[in-house]
Amino acid sequence: MHYTTKISPLVREMELKHNPMIIRVNKFDEDSAKEFSMKMALAHNTGQKVIPIVIDSYGGQVYSLMSMISNIKAAELPVATIIEGKAMSCGAILFSFGEEGMRYMDPNATLMIHDVSSMSYGKNEEIQVSAAETKRLNDIVYKMMARNCGHPDDYFQKIVHDKAHADWFLDAKEAKSHKLANHLRLPKLEINVDVSIEML
Repeated sequence: MHYTTKISPLVREMELKHNPMIIRVNKFDEDSAKEFSMKMALAHNTGQKVIPIVIDSYGGQVYSLMSMISNIKAAELPVATIIEGKAMSCGAILFSFGEEGMRYMDPNATLMIHDVSSMSYGKNEEIQVSAAETKRLNDIVYKMMARNCGHPDDYFQKIVHDKAHADWFLDAKEAKSHKLANHLRLPKLEINVDVSIEML
């Protein structure tokens, strides 16, 4: 017997042995990055054709984000990114790593882009080193986002800096106009379930 059903990423995943892996990202810290890596690996063993990453996050640690990005780049399956409520800071950057044509955003969701934060303190030399590292990270993440969306490398960085480095909030329509979002809706995720019944 063969059954096919469709669910939204908003619905809790069914507890099935070969259930497609739907990865949810709420935080960006070391534990979340480790869990993300594990789930990305498991997704390659489910038989699914796409890895959905559902984002609803205020952001977090940029180094943890970098670890997640490395996992996406190493993936052998295409990745779809989905914003349910918000994708801010690290969440916005991760969102841009969905395959072109596979970046989904709820019409009522919010995306926010800003500079990498620096927690500089200590001696003058230490502050200078921290500032240089913050600039390096800023250059990297802005360039990656721009390239993911088909823009010149300084596209997003220039907009944020023109806003005096303030937080840049985008609604769904604005995100699509800047080529961050491809679709202003949540996708339907299809689960195929094979059920075998042995007659005794």
